[in-house]
Amino acid sequence: MKGLNPMSRMGEVVLSVISAFMTLLGIVLVTVLVVGGSNVLNDETFTAEFQNILANDPTLTEADRQLMGDVDLIADLFGIFGWVFIIVLVISLILNIIGIVSISKNKSPKLAGVMFIIAGVFAGIISLTSILLYIAAIMCFVRKPPVQFAEQEEYYSPEKTL
Repeated sequence: MKGLNPMSRMGEVVLSVISAFMTLLGIVLVTVLVVGGSNVLNDETFTAEFQNILANDPTLTEADRQLMGDVDLIADLFGIFGWVFIIVLVISLILNIIGIVSISKNKSPKLAGVMFIIAGVFAGIISLTSILLYIAAIMCFVRKPPVQFAEQEEYYSPEKTL
């Protein structure tokens, strides 16, 4: 029984690795979306066509046309919010990796639990990735190592039994 670990943290590691993979996939997808969307919004032919459609739409008021007609502002806001979201996801991934390293070999489960909670908040309050991280954090806090008793002699006396 020497090779078996009485307190394996495999569940926490699996959940956190799955969420790290999902976060990495999210970073790649959001990066493609931001770069592609910024290129489209900065294209002159798209801008001209977009303003032409706004000018010919009878349901829009003049205030709506002015607000939506500023494509440069929309492109700038799209780029800024997109890159901020990417940075937040990268921070979540880094915290998740720190948690994985902390939980491996059962080094510091409380630190790992805190890192998983913070990474879950950065990954999105109620996204699938954050829910996996919250479950891993709860497992880090709740699971305790088994109590190891020193070998004791049993005090059994046949005279005292009824």
